[in-house]
Amino acid sequence: MKHPSSDRQKKQKQTLKRILRYIRPYSGLVILSLLLSILTVGLTLYVPILTGRGVDQIVGEGNVNFDGLLAVIASIVVSVLITSLAQWIMNHINNQITYRIVRDLRVQAFEHLQDLPLSYVDRHPSGDLISRIVTDIDQFSDGLLLGFTQLFTGVATILGTILFMLAINPWITLIVVLLSPLSFVVANFIAKKSFSMFKKQSETRGELTGFTNEMLGGIKVVQAFNYQQDADRRFDEINDRLSEYSLKATFFSSITNPATRFMYSAIYAGVAISGGLLAIAGSITVGQLSSFLSYTNQYTKPFNDITSVLTEFQNSLASAARVFELLDEPSAPAEPKDAVVLEHPRGEICLSHVDFSYAPDVTLIKDLNLSVAPGQRIAIVGPTGCGKTTLINLLMRFYDVQKGSIQVDGCDIRGITRRSLRISYGMVLQETWLKAASIRDNIAYGRPDASEEEIIAAAKKAHAHSFIQRMPEGYDTVIAEGGGNLSQGQKQLLCIARIMLCLPPMLILDEATSSIDTRTEIRIQRAFETLMEGRTSFIVAHRLSTIQNADRILVMNQGQIVEQGTHEELLAKKGFYFHLYNSQFAAEE
Repeated sequence: MKHPSSDRQKKQKQTLKRILRYIRPYSGLVILSLLLSILTVGLTLYVPILTGRGVDQIVGEGNVNFDGLLAVIASIVVSVLITSLAQWIMNHINNQITYRIVRDLRVQAFEHLQDLPLSYVDRHPSGDLISRIVTDIDQFSDGLLLGFTQLFTGVATILGTILFMLAINPWITLIVVLLSPLSFVVANFIAKKSFSMFKKQSETRGELTGFTNEMLGGIKVVQAFNYQQDADRRFDEINDRLSEYSLKATFFSSITNPATRFMYSAIYAGVAISGGLLAIAGSITVGQLSSFLSYTNQYTKPFNDITSVLTEFQNSLASAARVFELLDEPSAPAEPKDAVVLEHPRGEICLSHVDFSYAPDVTLIKDLNLSVAPGQRIAIVGPTGCGKTTLINLLMRFYDVQKGSIQVDGCDIRGITRRSLRISYGMVLQETWLKAASIRDNIAYGRPDASEEEIIAAAKKAHAHSFIQRMPEGYDTVIAEGGGNLSQGQKQLLCIARIMLCLPPMLILDEATSSIDTRTEIRIQRAFETLMEGRTSFIVAHRLSTIQNADRILVMNQGQIVEQGTHEELLAKKGFYFHLYNSQFAAEE
């Protein structure tokens, strides 16, 4: 049985290796930053030598070598100026490296999200996915920036001070070097504890983002059902867990500095006592002792910085691991190299022995067979959960069939490019989606190159032109996120206008007029009648008018087509459709 800590360490190493792969394209900048770091540290460590020499120029009262002292001061000023300039350039380069890496990672994560199968997106809260791409990458950025700005300089400072101290006195240097490993033992213990807490903190933060996003998206429903108190309790529960993990992570990370600082104070005291004794014995000068104490202070400071970086880096690794988990999710199956581009489809569709289920142990569609001739109008009816929306998902290839095949014009859709298949369908769903952009951009979403005249003509066909003209800036009016400044009916009219502009060869309408008033719906139905002429159309039907005008009605139940025919033929059978019609549609007459 594997120990959890060994798995954690293995995962950390894998994450670190992947981070290094992202750094590799910027290796030139990293080397330049490293050289500037060495220059900065070298000059910084040279200043105590100069200070010691300055002290030695002051022999006693009335016995000061002013010429020598002024020369030392001039050297110190030049060293400090060069150090400041080199440090500024180094920090600028480190920022460049960090934010370019973060940009690359965020772009890759977002692009990969577009390629993930719809099943993955359906299984994961949108808030958690947003948290991985935004918050977790920001956390990773903070740790990476600290690593570049402090880790290089810290390591170079430690090595440099040891060399300078050895040049002054090897025996005192030995005391410093022997006591240093104790601080690493303390830091390593704390790092292991803090990593697990930071990982739980990142996961809970994603959960909180997901819940908040969910509640904001349905705030009207929350208030309508007086769910505010329950929502508050759920939010408090997640928030309390986040606070607990955050406090524990902060506690473990915060004890790093005091613990290591205690060790460094002990080192400083040991150097001061031993150095003082050697100075009294005449083995070193007072100026050399002054330089040595300065070096000891500079030697211990990077350990504080490095332990702080390591603590922050634990948080960074935990956040990066969550992003890499997203990137490791397999993309939708790749298209075959010889995939066909569907051009000018006639709209002949054939489903042969199709099996599909969202969960392995729950069968939804089994042995579904269907042949649709070009230009036919197919209405799909059936009780809730019978598989109507699933059939649409399969036709659009949002999901792939598990058995059997779906063919368009005699070609299996798995051998057709997704892009050409999907642009061949025009889809209007009950759930509308509009992006935060102008009304013009939303109508032209499927055809960005459409002219102004074409956009207006499409809006007129969808009976949206009149309400658009009443908007503050007409077609230039910017829609809020999700269309929050429009009514549900107006949003649906814009979605219909979007289809009217594209004029695709095949149509899928799922309750396309559910939120529109009866008078406007009659006009839209007339527009749809014109649009559907000569086009293969699938209509998820909930209203009588749609059913009666269909060339064929598919009656679905438990994932199977139990009956099919025209309205009159199915009523004459007095079967499943007859009872469904009497219970659901007859009242409309």
